Parts: sequence; C-alpha cells; structure tokens
Amino acid sequence: MGYVRLRIRELAEQKGWTFKEVADRSGVNYNTVKSYGRRDALNTVDLSAVYKIARAFDVTMEDLAKQTGIPTLYCLG
Repeated sequence: MGYVRLRIRELAEQKGWTFKEVADRSGVNYNTVKSYGRRDALNTVDLSAVYKIARAFDVTMEDLAKQTGIPTLYCLG
C-alpha cells in the first residue's frame, strides 16, 4: 500500500495561513485539515477534501501531495 503526505503545513506557512484559515478558505472541516496537515503519511484521503484544499492554495492536487514509500495513492471519495 502506498502513502502520501499532503503539503498543507508548507503551503499554509508560505501564505501565512493557519490551519483554521485553510479550512475556512477551502470549505473543508478544520479537524480534517489539521489531521492531514500534521500527519507525515496517509494511506487514505478524502479526494474531494484534497481537491478543495488544493483549490484554496491555487495548486494542483499533484502539487499538494508528496508521495512517500511505494508510489500508489488510494483515495476515498
């Protein structure tokens, strides 16, 4: 199974945003943003949430996600 790390923390720091601001701008639940932003590796993600977060940062989903381990991404959604 592959893992992915979402670059939420890095991108938020570049824009000067908190996780709360990312949640507000993307329309994604704060706890989801916080969880995704703090974890080093995720094996499942909500694809619609990842899409919304990427749009808030004005990046592609590929730019938001960094693969770790085996290059396979499993998504729920």
